[in-house]
Amino acid sequence: MATLKVTQTRSDIGSKQNQRDTLRSLGLRRIGATVEVQDRPEIRGMITTVTHLVTVEEVD
Repeated sequence: MATLKVTQTRSDIGSKQNQRDTLRSLGLRRIGATVEVQDRPEIRGMITTVTHLVTVEEVD
């Protein structure tokens, strides 16, 4: 299964509570933080919620 590299690029200050919670669920706590997660539909949905705050790369 593919892996996604998710990096937080913008602050969560001023964003909605569900977006802040989604960032925490992904394991992102500060700008520049990066996590590698499995490419699953649940994770894709979480990323869609915070698309404007993160960048996503596919890792093979």
